[in-house]
Amino acid sequence: MEWNRRSGVWLGRWLAVALGQAALGLGGCAEPGAAGVTEGGAGHGGAAVHVSLTGGGGGGGGEPSGCDAFATDVVSAAFGPGQSFGQDAMPGIVLGPPHGGGVASGSLDVVSLGDGGQITLAFGDTAIVDGPGADFVVFENPFEPLGDPDLVFAELGTVAVSADGVTFVAFPCTADDTAPPPYGACAGWHPVLLDGGAGPVDPATSGGDAFDLADVGLAEARFVRVVDRPDLASVLDLDAVGIVHPSCAP
Repeated sequence: MEWNRRSGVWLGRWLAVALGQAALGLGGCAEPGAAGVTEGGAGHGGAAVHVSLTGGGGGGGGEPSGCDAFATDVVSAAFGPGQSFGQDAMPGIVLGPPHGGGVASGSLDVVSLGDGGQITLAFGDTAIVDGPGADFVVFENPFEPLGDPDLVFAELGTVAVSADGVTFVAFPCTADDTAPPPYGACAGWHPVLLDGGAGPVDPATSGGDAFDLADVGLAEARFVRVVDRPDLASVLDLDAVGIVHPSCAP
């Protein structure tokens, strides 16, 4: 890690994580009964790990009770080297709603993808559909020390979506997180405000990084892939993915 204007924030985050683990007993322990996750990218023949969250509701209100607001399935994960926080708590740690720490504190309810790692999530019988504005939100654990948005601790990653789980189209994440924000169509730079709960998912109140399917020319998506940027010193830590505009199977 090179020394730059964000190095002090890096140190602050490391201390926060270390102290938080000691205080909360979160030494990366797996959740009881947590299932394993298939290694390798989506579309490589790995079986999905499914946790039913049906009845969660969300996505703007008024949806049928079978509409999941958050990811229910880990289709695949391929973790990179360097960091492994939360990986032994898979898959549950990335399913369901996020547990945000607010503007000035990063959550510990996350899994580190490792350098260049990736994870692909699905939503049971629920699809993300293109509606007005943002259609889904990726929740990482960035924060703004002292509430200063110019000092946001960002860990950037690329988000891609697919309708069939085979062909993915990526949002253009080209930002450099050693420069000040904004960081464009990248995940990992908006603090997470939503702490549990079934939804609804509204970026204005939930925080997180919002994405619009129209920006990549899709009317519907059923899979979301998040990939750590290996060219950056930071490593993305994923908390959850939620749907703003869901469509439920009958």
